[in-house]
This record gives sequence, C-alpha cells and structure tokens, in this order.
Amino acid sequence: MNNSLRNSLAALLLATVSTGAFAEQNKVMSPDGRLVVNVEDHAGCLYYDVTYDGKQMMQPSLLGVVANVGDFSQNLVYKSVDKRKVENSYTMRSTKASLVHYKANEMSLTYINDKKLPVIVKFRVSDNDIAFRYEFGEVNDRTHILIDQEKTAFRLPSQTTTFLSPQSDPMIGWKHSKPSYEEEYTPDAPLTAKSKYGKGYTFPCLFHVCNDGWVLVSETGTHGNYPGCRLSDYSADKGYTVEFPMQGECDGRGASNAAFALPGATPWRTITVGSSLKPIVETTVSYDVVEPLYEASEKYKPGRYTWSWLIWQDNSANYDDQKQMVDLAATMGYEYVLVDALWDQQTGRERIAELSRYAQSKGVSLMLWYNSNGTANEAPQTPRNCMNTVIARKKEMKWMQSIGIKGIKVDFFGGDKQHVMQLYEDILSDANDYGLQVIFHGCTLP
Repeated sequence: MNNSLRNSLAALLLATVSTGAFAEQNKVMSPDGRLVVNVEDHAGCLYYDVTYDGKQMMQPSLLGVVANVGDFSQNLVYKSVDKRKVENSYTMRSTKASLVHYKANEMSLTYINDKKLPVIVKFRVSDNDIAFRYEFGEVNDRTHILIDQEKTAFRLPSQTTTFLSPQSDPMIGWKHSKPSYEEEYTPDAPLTAKSKYGKGYTFPCLFHVCNDGWVLVSETGTHGNYPGCRLSDYSADKGYTVEFPMQGECDGRGASNAAFALPGATPWRTITVGSSLKPIVETTVSYDVVEPLYEASEKYKPGRYTWSWLIWQDNSANYDDQKQMVDLAATMGYEYVLVDALWDQQTGRERIAELSRYAQSKGVSLMLWYNSNGTANEAPQTPRNCMNTVIARKKEMKWMQSIGIKGIKVDFFGGDKQHVMQLYEDILSDANDYGLQVIFHGCTLP
C-alpha cells in the first residue's frame, strides 16, 4: 500500500469517527415487528427515534436527566444492553378492557457518565405502545437522588399537526385556583404554534403525523416519588421536552424538582403509535407498565350518580334539594348521590348522617365534596382543611365510614409539585383504609 493511499484511508477513518458513525446503536421492536425504537449515542449524548411500518413517527430525540449527583444527559459512555420479553395479564373493573394480556419486548441500556456513575434507560415496546424511564441503583454512598431537570425530548416530523391543551400560568383564574386542567384543546394546529400561556402543554398530547398516522405522548407511574410533568412549547432543534412544575405553583410552596430514594426510577414516558386513532383510543399502556401500590380493602363499586350542582350550583347543598337527588337516583336506578361543596354549612353534619340513612333505605349511597387544602389557592368553599393533613383526614374518614358514606370528591389542587403528588397518594391510601372511593376534580393526569 503506497503512502498516498494509506494517508487517504487514515483521513477517511478519522472523519468517520469524528462524525459519530461508530456510535453505539441498539434497537428494540414490538412483538408484531411493526413498531421499532432505535437508540444511538452521538458525541456522548443519547438519542432515540421511532418508526411504524417503516415510516418515521419520531425523529432522533434526546434522552437523559440532570441530577444532583451528576449529569446523565451528556458525556455518556455505553456499557451494556440487556433484552428480555415481558408478558403478564391483569383484570380491571372500570377501564377500557376488563382483561388485558400485555406482551412487550424490553431493552435496558446502561451508560456511564463522566463521573463513572451508571444510569439505565429502559424501553418496553408492545404492538402500539412505547414506555421508557430512567433507573438508578445505589450511587456511591447516597441514599437518594435529586432530579433537577429532564432532557427527555419528542421531535416529530415537520408536517405534524397537534391536538393540545395549554398549561396555564399558576395562581391565576378564579380565586387563584389554576392550573385546574380545564383549558381548551386546539385541534389540528401547526407544530410551531405557541401555547396560550407560553408554558407548554398538559398531558396527554396528541399529534397527527400527516398521512402516516397518529402519536400520543403521555406519562404514567407518577406517584409520591416525582412531580407531575408536562410538555414544553415546541422548539425547532429540540422538539418538545419534558418540563417540571413552575415554581409559582402551590403559591410558591414546595420544590419543583424531583427526589426519590435509591434504588429508584423516574415515571414512565409513554408513546402510543398507530396508523389510525384506534390504538390511541384503546391503549392501556398507562396500566400495563405499573403495579398496584397496595391491595384494595374491598370490592369497590363504580356507578352513576345524581349531582345537584350541575343544575342548581352552590346553593343546592341543602337537605331538601339533596333529598330530591336521592329520590331521583333511586328512581333512575343510580348507585350514588354526589353532595357538592358547602354541605357542611347548608345541611350540617348531623343532617348529612340523616340523609345518608335515608339514601341507604332507598338503595343509594352518598359521596361528599371536600376542598383539598387551605394554602394552595383562595377557593372559599367548605369543608376546608379536612384532607391536607393525615390527622384531620383520618378523623374525617372515620366519621364518614361510620355513617355509610361511600366516596369523596376532592377539589382545588394547587399544582403538580412532588408534595402535591404525595397528597394525592396519601388521600387515596387513607381512603382505601376506610372503604371510600375517590374522585379528584381539576386534577393533573397522574
């Protein structure tokens, strides 16, 4: 080999390395082979892309998080990959399908950051759904980790249109009660359209990828270990990114970042893909990749209810109007009556107990409304300060159990910060101890 040819080959090799052609690439596909996720690192950054029936549904999009122990979004070095099949079945009483048989292919990628600390990026891909998250084992002598930022991105093809609901500014609206997750959806908007408040969009987020299909982006598996998240406004270079709560939520109280014990994991980011809306409507991925946190204390009975507020508003929480609602529920064969805000003032606790006995004599049960707490906003409706502390909450729930109340509606949450996710979780867990079903109103998706 002459020197000229040798020098040319060396230059070609150097150029190939510098452009990242030797980046580590791993792929996982759905059991039917139609949905494919490709994960590749370039210059120390990790990206994924998604194809369905050979058509690109998600362009290369950044992965990673920034934590107090280190940056897991750049200077990453590939270590290993582990692949396995996941298969399980479960039943549910009141969701899209009573029996679900979940089959997916799983890929767990381990990368090391510049501090030699590992992160596992786990993907699960079923026939129309992708779920992925970040997992951490023990980090040196740390017992927990703080996630200060997610770099997770979603870059859709440029011809995509959107069906999105904007995230509102915090502490605006009636009695400073927003965000209350009641904003409008804008159909078929361009990717480049700015959100109404400039704060991005509330999950779930739906996208129409021209004539190639549909993509739904959301999250699941959020509980007390993480804040509820949203998508940012669109950026031409990054696409949409996962955003933490705004500092002004909850009247400025509480941290906006995430903290969880080690070993631990972030919530799942989910992507549902289909050539039509059928897989979007029918997806069960929000249940497929999570496990129950505790057992139900009894066989809860979801059902229909009458609700006076719908027609008579706040002044209808009195005994006589609610008695009419009980009679109507009994006539219609409905299971419940929802007694809305101000029942403690307009009817009183003694007469609520009387109303509950009357309802039960008619084969109907009561549900009662509660204000979530007294510090996140200025909503004046009572009862207040009964659900925000464990002592008050258990006292109230014990009383409800004693008079045959079957459920609660809890309203006016102040944002998506982690301590609010913990409040949701605590209310649910305590309610289960007392056999109470729960309706959350104006609440975030998790």
